[in-house]
Amino acid sequence: MQKRDTDRYKLFTRRVALVAGGKVLLLSALAGRLYQLQVLESSKYATLAEDNRINMRLLPPTRGLIFDRNGEALAVNRQNYRVLLVSERSGNTEAALDRLDHILGLTEAERKRVAREVQRNRSFVPVVVRENLAWDEVAQIEFNAPDLPGISIDVGESRDYPGGEPMSHVLGYVAAVTEREQQESSDPVLTLPGFRTGKKGIEKALDMPLRGRAGNLQLEVNSVGRVIRELARDEGQPGTNHVLTIDAGLQRFAYERLQGESGAVAVMDIHNGDVLALASTPGFDPTAFARGLTQAEWENLRDNPLGPLNNKAISGQYPPGSTFKMITALAGLEAGVITPATRLPCAGSVTLGDTKFHCWLRGGHGSVDLNLALAQSCDCYFYEVARRAGMDKVAEIALRYGIGAELGVGIPGEKTGLVPTRQWKQATFGQGWQQGETLILGIGQGYILATPLQLAVMAARLSNGGFAVVPRLLREANAPDGKSKPYPKLKTSPEHIRHVLAGMDAVTNSQRGTGYGARIVDPEMAMAGKTGTSQVKRITQAERDAGNKRAELPWHLRHHALFVAFAPVGNPRYACAVIVEHGGGGAKAAAPVARDVLVETQKRDPSATPPRQVAGMGSGTLPAREPR
Repeated sequence: MQKRDTDRYKLFTRRVALVAGGKVLLLSALAGRLYQLQVLESSKYATLAEDNRINMRLLPPTRGLIFDRNGEALAVNRQNYRVLLVSERSGNTEAALDRLDHILGLTEAERKRVAREVQRNRSFVPVVVRENLAWDEVAQIEFNAPDLPGISIDVGESRDYPGGEPMSHVLGYVAAVTEREQQESSDPVLTLPGFRTGKKGIEKALDMPLRGRAGNLQLEVNSVGRVIRELARDEGQPGTNHVLTIDAGLQRFAYERLQGESGAVAVMDIHNGDVLALASTPGFDPTAFARGLTQAEWENLRDNPLGPLNNKAISGQYPPGSTFKMITALAGLEAGVITPATRLPCAGSVTLGDTKFHCWLRGGHGSVDLNLALAQSCDCYFYEVARRAGMDKVAEIALRYGIGAELGVGIPGEKTGLVPTRQWKQATFGQGWQQGETLILGIGQGYILATPLQLAVMAARLSNGGFAVVPRLLREANAPDGKSKPYPKLKTSPEHIRHVLAGMDAVTNSQRGTGYGARIVDPEMAMAGKTGTSQVKRITQAERDAGNKRAELPWHLRHHALFVAFAPVGNPRYACAVIVEHGGGGAKAAAPVARDVLVETQKRDPSATPPRQVAGMGSGTLPAREPR
């Protein structure tokens, strides 16, 4: 019995020792872990705890403003109320949108876009459901906030364009960040809800300086993410403001003068290159792009046969027609194959081999010299001059005076036009150059293409005496004022240029000139110019014999009307180019537009008031618009 008790006692003692040993071991492990957490890794976990308590948020920078040369605001920012959704707080995105639908009446397109952005972004990134909310919509959402988890109202910025349609192609617009932009850039500001980047025009060309640098906000939050207080704020750096060379008043005038037509007007200072107007019609509402187009709005713009999305002033490429004849004349003078007094016959056509090349005037102009040939736009005269000078010389002078070259005006989409060469013809068609093509080139037809801005540059370089002026849209503090002619001198005889300018003067100010009906009667403002017609449809011999009239053709088959000019004649300062697509003859459709635009330009006299600098204009946000 005693032995049994002794054995039982020993067994109990061993169990107690084992249990005690286990407890000591567990306590030691716990103490060691506590030591590791609170001593060895205390800084690490303090940082993690601080991260849970402190919430960092990016602050979108204020986009820089854009002004015209006189300080008129062209692109500004306005406050707008928008509703955001954070998917990790809403629980079920579809359910959250269903609840919001009772207030806003969401469209299917909006729901699909939100679902797509929720999938693309991280769950804590807010997604914009709708912008530009009315006051009653904001009030209803705030009133129902307890039943709308993950839904919140935010005050953002939207881009506004007071200049409207007349400035649309110059300014371009901003729009939502695309998936491709996010993939190509590591800038976290692109993930901000409602952030927009420049897509066209100046907005795209200067997107980075206009964008600025994002700021950040340091907030203290509780365990469920509710903000307790603001700890620190860095406002970042607002985008820089920019002043354009454009005169907004003149731009509006040019745009309105072309209303109802598909065309373009380019006006520039012939000495310093300031582009004073660069209008393309029809235009579009850039503010609509900034807020987001509906599907119907987009389809109307896309399917419009007049091409409102195309900036015709810099990307429209047209055969220059008779406006090119100054280049042919200069090539003949420079090559020494004609003099101003050389007289050439015009019987209404020129025959080369089996091909007959017609003059626009049936029966011909008779014997003409350079001045009369330009004044009356005699095709046969310039066929012969081009043949004598050769296509290489004509192409050389064309390139020298701005045709077929990128001018670097400062906005995307600029086309280079085309000055054909022997090498180009061989590479493109696998054929050699034909002499008949030289004749056609001499009157600005065939393969040659030019933009309206290039034609304005051509007129500017002629009228400034042969200086290689370059157009510019952005005003710089150290930009030349034009008084010292800072641009290089082209290798052209001043005497030859003088004779060509005299011919342009005769076009508008001689009673026999093709542009006389559109002349400026005020001698202080008188312009010199050149009419042109760009052939769209080739006129067959059968159609000539039948007497078919161009005006009877469908609109899209009628010829383009062109006119280039400079003014005033006595002391040139401004150059202008106009194209009216399918407008018919340049004298009737384009020249009156150029006349009115140049009169308005001289009345405003932009050269007398240099562009203002941005200092003091500030960068800010206008109040939200009135409720819809």
